[in-house]
Amino acid sequence: MRNETLHAWVKKVAEHTKPDAVRWCDGSAMEARSIEDRMIADGELLRLNARVPHSFLHRTTPADGEDGDRLSVVCTKYEDDAGPTNDWMSPEDAERTVWPRFEGIMRGRTMYVVPYLLGPAHSSHNRFGVQITDSAYVAASLRIMTRVGQVALRQLGASPRFVKGLHSVGDRSPHRRFICHFPETKTIWSLGSEYAAHAILSKECHALRLASAEACEEGWMAEHMTIFGLTSPSGITRYMAAALPNGCGKTNLGMLTPTLPGWKVETVGDDIGWMHVGEDGRLWALNPLAGFFGVAPGTNQKTNRNVLAAIARDVLFTNTAVRADGSPWWEGLEPLADGEMLTDWRGRAWTQDSGQPAAHPNARFTVSARQCPTVGESFDAPNGVPISAILFGGRRTKVAPLVFETHDWAHGVYTGASLVSETKVAADGSGGILSNDPMAMLPFCGINLGEYLRHWLRIGGRLSRPPRIFHVNWFRTDADGKLLWPGFGDNIRVLEWILERTEGRGGAIQTPLGWMPTRSELNLEGLDIHPDRFDELMSVDARAWLDEAYRNEPFFHQFGPRWPERLEREHQALIERLRAAI
Repeated sequence: MRNETLHAWVKKVAEHTKPDAVRWCDGSAMEARSIEDRMIADGELLRLNARVPHSFLHRTTPADGEDGDRLSVVCTKYEDDAGPTNDWMSPEDAERTVWPRFEGIMRGRTMYVVPYLLGPAHSSHNRFGVQITDSAYVAASLRIMTRVGQVALRQLGASPRFVKGLHSVGDRSPHRRFICHFPETKTIWSLGSEYAAHAILSKECHALRLASAEACEEGWMAEHMTIFGLTSPSGITRYMAAALPNGCGKTNLGMLTPTLPGWKVETVGDDIGWMHVGEDGRLWALNPLAGFFGVAPGTNQKTNRNVLAAIARDVLFTNTAVRADGSPWWEGLEPLADGEMLTDWRGRAWTQDSGQPAAHPNARFTVSARQCPTVGESFDAPNGVPISAILFGGRRTKVAPLVFETHDWAHGVYTGASLVSETKVAADGSGGILSNDPMAMLPFCGINLGEYLRHWLRIGGRLSRPPRIFHVNWFRTDADGKLLWPGFGDNIRVLEWILERTEGRGGAIQTPLGWMPTRSELNLEGLDIHPDRFDELMSVDARAWLDEAYRNEPFFHQFGPRWPERLEREHQALIERLRAAI
């Protein structure tokens, strides 16, 4: 069935950008191999060695690796609809200043038309998009990250409801880079980059920024969350969703290798969760993506052995280093031999004395989620999985305890809305700066964050069996800067208590923040944690938290009347509890 809206748009773009050829992607294995062969012949891909079968390295230009987020804008009719935390441009200004830059931009290049499906096939909750790009690398990445080609076109049919994504690498200059999001017309324009989410528009641009606006209109949720199932030794399985800012262990949590015997983790999604209210009054979640688009540096056997297993074959790496034997390498993977020479992400000779990272700090791997050992049948469940617990958390070296449970849905929404994380402390002592990041969505919300939080409260009003909401912090340190909690696989001990709480069991004591476990309620068997150390890990300094509450007020109040009154009441209630504790 021919989709007239789609064909008319493709024709319009082709006439404006003037490519030498137009190629519609069908998603077949033959097509994928053809694109790979062409990129290898053109020098765009480096085939890696047999240690990682059918895997390739793509290098961006150094300028393309520079940050362009300052040119990422939300284009709505009214600036207040984008909100104070988004850079705004009117659609009219975008038409005048950005659209002309696409004129003739694809001369000498092939224009790829990539229809894609977000969400499991045959799910009533999936959404459609079509990305036009002049990058073979982007076309190849979309095939891994989404369900592309005929499977998408068949289900889209003649419907005009799909996201229109237009991308061109341009000249890759960060100074002429634009990423424009149009929530009102479900359109994305990206110009001047071939790097990460700047170019692969199905992930952050569509599945979060545009989807967050669409979800508010239609009554569902698009969240920056990992989704995972937790099965106890007794066979009880509960699904959880966790929202943590980038660099705070979200992916590692969703692919956890438990240190406690008999526990199992099932990965449903590593980075994005779409959630809806089920007929049973519960919150259900699915992963809209088909692949993982993960950050390589820091990934190793200790931090995430399951992702290492997933990227053992059929991987598209971006901006990693390469060892002499043709295998990829990045900081944190494994130690190098003394004097070992690599080729860095720029294609230059590199040794450990070079004074700069061998892999780009945002080097990536793109791989099918099905290759991860912890991904199970729920990954393709059309209705998703029922969520029993939602976890919020950031990187806090002080103040925040290991875990606490909120009182109810509204208090949980407030806890997520007041989420604060700090940047990692660098070797030179810089970093550690506190930053508000509501629901870990600050960089990804395509609408006014105040309205987004109102939507969370509305969703809660429709839930007869809402998930319990918790706050976690794996990063608290002692006076010497040493972590008080081992983290990684031992986080299962906290998840065990959370699962017990969702079952109506699991003891807790009340604090100004919420309900917290005592030492006897957490399974600490086998851990060398002195009672004094545990008390420090779980301590709640009421004065410090009162300072925290006051520090948050300017951030809250910048939303003006869009800041929900119910969250303001929760804020004042917290202040009263803290004053009473003092």
